[in-house]
Amino acid sequence: MLSAPMVLAVGGGYLALLFVIAFAVDRLAIGGRGRTIFSGVVYTLSLAIYCTSWTFYGAVGTAVRSGLEFVTIYIGPTLVLMAWWLLMRKMVRIAKTQRITSIADFLSSRYGKSRAVAVLVTTIAIASITPYIALQLLAVSRSFRALVGDTAGAGADTAFWTAAMMAFFVIIFGTRRLNADESQPGIVAAIAFESLVKLAALLAIGLFALVLLRNGSVPGAAFSGAAEALARVGALENDGGMRWIVLTTLSAAAILCLPRQFQVAVLENRDERHIALASWLFPLYLFLIAVAVLPIATAGLLRLPANAEPDLFVLTVPLAEGAHGLALFAFIGGVSAATSMVIVASLALAVMISNHLVAPFLLRRGENTAAGLSASVLLTRRIAILAVMLLGYVYSRVSDGNGGLASIGLIAFAGVAQFGPALLGGLFWRNATRFGATAGLAGGALAWLVTLLLPSFGVGDALLAALRDLLLPQHLAAGPGAADPLVFGAVVSLSLNAILYVAVSLVSFRAPLDQLQATLFVDALHRGGASPTLRRSANRRDLYRLTQRILGPQKAHRMFGEAGSGPVDSAFVSEVEREIGYAVGASSAHMLVARVATGEPLTVDAAIALLGETQEAIKMARELGLRSVELEQTAEELATANATLTNLLREKDDFLSRVSHEMRTPLTAVRSFADLLREGELEEERKARFVAVISAEAERLTRLLDDILDLSRLEAGLAPITLEEFDAADVLASATAAMEGMAATHHVEIELSADRPLVVKADPDRLTQVIVNLVSNAIKFHGDGHKIEVSAQRDGEHAVLRVRDFGPGVSPEILPKLFTKFTGDATMTNATGAGLGLAIAREIVTGLGGTLVLEATGAGGSTFAVRLPLAEVVAA
Repeated sequence: MLSAPMVLAVGGGYLALLFVIAFAVDRLAIGGRGRTIFSGVVYTLSLAIYCTSWTFYGAVGTAVRSGLEFVTIYIGPTLVLMAWWLLMRKMVRIAKTQRITSIADFLSSRYGKSRAVAVLVTTIAIASITPYIALQLLAVSRSFRALVGDTAGAGADTAFWTAAMMAFFVIIFGTRRLNADESQPGIVAAIAFESLVKLAALLAIGLFALVLLRNGSVPGAAFSGAAEALARVGALENDGGMRWIVLTTLSAAAILCLPRQFQVAVLENRDERHIALASWLFPLYLFLIAVAVLPIATAGLLRLPANAEPDLFVLTVPLAEGAHGLALFAFIGGVSAATSMVIVASLALAVMISNHLVAPFLLRRGENTAAGLSASVLLTRRIAILAVMLLGYVYSRVSDGNGGLASIGLIAFAGVAQFGPALLGGLFWRNATRFGATAGLAGGALAWLVTLLLPSFGVGDALLAALRDLLLPQHLAAGPGAADPLVFGAVVSLSLNAILYVAVSLVSFRAPLDQLQATLFVDALHRGGASPTLRRSANRRDLYRLTQRILGPQKAHRMFGEAGSGPVDSAFVSEVEREIGYAVGASSAHMLVARVATGEPLTVDAAIALLGETQEAIKMARELGLRSVELEQTAEELATANATLTNLLREKDDFLSRVSHEMRTPLTAVRSFADLLREGELEEERKARFVAVISAEAERLTRLLDDILDLSRLEAGLAPITLEEFDAADVLASATAAMEGMAATHHVEIELSADRPLVVKADPDRLTQVIVNLVSNAIKFHGDGHKIEVSAQRDGEHAVLRVRDFGPGVSPEILPKLFTKFTGDATMTNATGAGLGLAIAREIVTGLGGTLVLEATGAGGSTFAVRLPLAEVVAA
């Protein structure tokens, strides 16, 4: 055990350190040097206020009692964080534009600035968060007793003085300014620091417990018993996991609906980009917290007596091993987890109490009270902080020893979860009304009170049993799920809440202000420019006086300049109302401004017109999105066309290059031999040989030009083609006969076989030109077989003319460009041809309505096939 004075000194010193951090950061922020304070990492660490002493102590207790059930408290927020960027960004943007001060103010603003909604949310928050604050004080007092071994009352005194210190801290740093929207950099920095401390403490103890387990310092029998105790980890109860579903749902709702989470996640957000960082960094923080729980729980079961309190394993495991320094560090981690929650929760509750419960009564006392309204509101917040702390302390004394820490936290979670239907519905369902929200909140809160809150005090058990028998069939009432009071209470209260919310909204009248606020909330991420306002006017001097009395002369002067007189427009009236709403809440600000502002309220027709404009804007946005997609598709098509054009230009350049090359060769020979003839007298024999060469090259050039012109006309569809019916076998015979001389020169035998008749409708001269070209290439590629095969066969409705050689085949590199200009037959042979033959042949066959393909190629030779429709098919 540790000495009480030392523990108190360390705890007091730690709380003093928080004061120093908060004070220093506030001074830096005032001097404009606190840029790091508002970073995304600090924002994420402030969200870790979610991890209270319930997490620090109670998670281990839950793991011992119920196995992996403790992870549901982390699964819920992680699932919500998957939609954090859409959901939280919308809430932050609304809070900034609507000058929101709390979650009660948020819901009140959404539902026509309804005071009834604000009062209900505030009342539910007080009833829910008071037990939660008590949980923190209870954890501090129990941990203190565990450290010092005092059970006589020092723990209770510790809880009292801890509450007093926290109240003093919140009053000093949280109620110096009237405007509740203004950032609290000192408090945020202190919370971020505490988040690091509690994470470090829990990880250190988890690592310590892991080392204990690995060293095997515990007897085998004890280890077997602990293993048996933890065997149920991960198992679902007989209710089919209903409790897991409920706990996950409650924790998911808590990360959105807890007033302290709303405070740090929404009101303290300085940059929407921080939300994206928090959406993955905060789940990582939760994961690290969860990782440390099981080793501590296991070590506690192995090392500590069977009657040891599981909620305090975090402290008692290092104490049992003599690691007093680590135990003291664990105590500081627990204090961090408790103080951060209590500080922000009490501040959020104080703002709601002053703005929605007290300020309206101050306003009703007349305008003379308005002069002191600012001081009254600040005094009310300070008193509310003390009252909340006192209630928490009293609750901790009354409930001390009744169940684990987790049970108290879950009751609070179920309470704030009642805000869920109105919150989510208000963000995405424009037809929700203030009446639906009021009915849902009231019905759900009443069911929560009867089924969960009162039974925690041992009150209303008979009423709860009667309600369970009434709502559940007999065969379900006896089941394990129905026996769980949390499952029953949460399901009944949330179901009743949601049903009333939807049903009453569908049948109730939507006030003009409801419609306006619904538009501003639902379309918050799509709206641009100025927000629509109610059509109101006010005397400038009266509005100035009201603003001066509430916000002070300096801020009023900044807003109005010189007071003057005369009317002000609707936009300025709404701006003043939002600024006053910062101080006293939206509903109270609306009541105040209504006293000096007059004019025509928003009519139903105008509201409908506004909604129409909004829908039109959304429609236009969707159309722009579709157009953007169409433009992307067009851009892709243009890119494809551009690539095609680039290839065509490349082919054109290649074509011109090859033409110039092919023409340059015969022209160079002609010029050279002509120069030789011009230089002087030559022997007749040489002169005749030179003239023959010039004539041959001229003929070659002529053929090249003829081929180029012929190909160009064929490609343009201008080449003369005379169609007539004839037997394709006759053309094949005449073409092979014409090539017999070339075949004899190359010692090649032509084998001809043809089916008759094969009547086609084509141009016989053009078809002969194609066959001659194919036979000529085949002769050049006759290979070792010294023969080629030429055949004509009927294939269904087509005549197929084939020319086969037994050469080495076409190389794979040539295949893709076999029928292109200056590539095909010139490249695949070592002949002197220009390489236009196959290109011309394909164009001719295509013009005749047929196809020319390389049917087969390889080491055994190549086969080209011309396929033409038979004449009777064409006639049909």
